[in-house]
Amino acid sequence: MNAPQGETQQNLTGLTVIDVQGAKVGTVQQVYRDDATNIPEWITVRTGLFGMKETFVPLAGARRAGGELHVPYAKDAIKNAPRIDANGHLDPSQELELYRHYGVTRPGEQ
Repeated sequence: MNAPQGETQQNLTGLTVIDVQGAKVGTVQQVYRDDATNIPEWITVRTGLFGMKETFVPLAGARRAGGELHVPYAKDAIKNAPRIDANGHLDPSQELELYRHYGVTRPGEQ
């Protein structure tokens, strides 16, 4: 599963992201879709003391509960994710680096 069923980019933007332990991580800023399937695959979350950083988080395993998006990753893992510019296209090598960081297999791969 790439995104909570039935969710669209507009439905996810602005949600509060909650980690696997129930801690608030930040707010969904952007939704990145897979180039081949057009399915939402990544979100960026605004994190940091002043909310100045955007960090990529996979949508695999995420679930929505009201105004919150619960992700199966710890806050520390999200905050320590590789820093990738969130103002453009996520290229395959960057995506692979992120998947490795989160210990997730790219959809469609074994």
